[in-house]
Amino acid sequence: MTANTINLNSSPGSESSEETTKLPFTLADLKAAIPAECFQPNVWKSLYYFFQDITIIGSLYAVAHYLDSWYFWPIFWVMQGTMFWALFVVGHDCGHQSFSKSKKLNDLIGHLSHTPILVPYHGWRISHRTHHLNTGHLTNDESWYPISESEYNELSLATKIGRYYAFLLAYPIYLFKRSPGKVGSHFNPNSPLFKPSEKWDIITSTTLWCSMVALLGFLTYQWGWMWLLKYYAGPYIVFVIWLDLVTYLHHTEQDIPWYREGHWTFLKGAISTIDRDYGFINSIHHDIGTHVAHHIFLNMPHYNLRKATEAIKPIMGSYYRKSEVPIWKSLWNSAVSCRFVPNEGGQVYHNSEAIKN
Repeated sequence: MTANTINLNSSPGSESSEETTKLPFTLADLKAAIPAECFQPNVWKSLYYFFQDITIIGSLYAVAHYLDSWYFWPIFWVMQGTMFWALFVVGHDCGHQSFSKSKKLNDLIGHLSHTPILVPYHGWRISHRTHHLNTGHLTNDESWYPISESEYNELSLATKIGRYYAFLLAYPIYLFKRSPGKVGSHFNPNSPLFKPSEKWDIITSTTLWCSMVALLGFLTYQWGWMWLLKYYAGPYIVFVIWLDLVTYLHHTEQDIPWYREGHWTFLKGAISTIDRDYGFINSIHHDIGTHVAHHIFLNMPHYNLRKATEAIKPIMGSYYRKSEVPIWKSLWNSAVSCRFVPNEGGQVYHNSEAIKN
């Protein structure tokens, strides 16, 4: 693994001073290093990826229906769930307005990408915006933020099991209740997540989400629960696991710093993430593992992230993080070692000592 902490003079779990957390580069430095064309969406290329995913999803359904064999269904669930995740990433670009220069087209494709996989496009788009604007902030970040040691010690055993062992199925709960300690719902236009001006966006997405649920309910009534399991529930569960796995690993690593109020800046938070290698899956899920450049320039199309990453690596030096550890091992390492951060300190790291029971 080649990953380095922002504070090169202290170990995880310790607090650093303002002097050691001052970055030797600015946002302007990074932007100047990236070819200008990397910031420009190509609508035809974006549409290609969208229709590619739709075509593969349709083909997988056709093959599964033709074979209708329990030897194939589990394989189908893994493959189709992975393609649901790929389609989600296309909608993710739409939410960042990096799919095209047209907001109307972005929102259209965003709904077409997200609604079939039960993601409320606008609700998630806005909460994800909150995450990007507050990445690495212990209080204001939207997802996968650590708790303090004292908070950890107060958790019940059941809560610890849910938080640290069953988190790969957390996404549907997050849509309804947000992350622990946060209030609001992705479906309620009056949620504190949203501005009054965003009311009708939320109503639109919630209505479409409910329509998709109603459609699934009708089809289940027509063809039975086994149809729902084989054609939808199986792939959906795999999709949720992918979503939680990848987003968790974006921001959960022992040497990734977190900041309390007064020590956080946008750029320090933006580079508090890590690139990961998913092997042949990289191209399938549109290089979403190339995450550092995405957090710094969130409106950059996914197909330009690799080129942008190569451009900023010489500027960032040791501040750029990439893990070469296999994904399964990274998941295990983070799950057993990243439980809480110290109660005090402006810049803190996940606990690296033996896990407390």
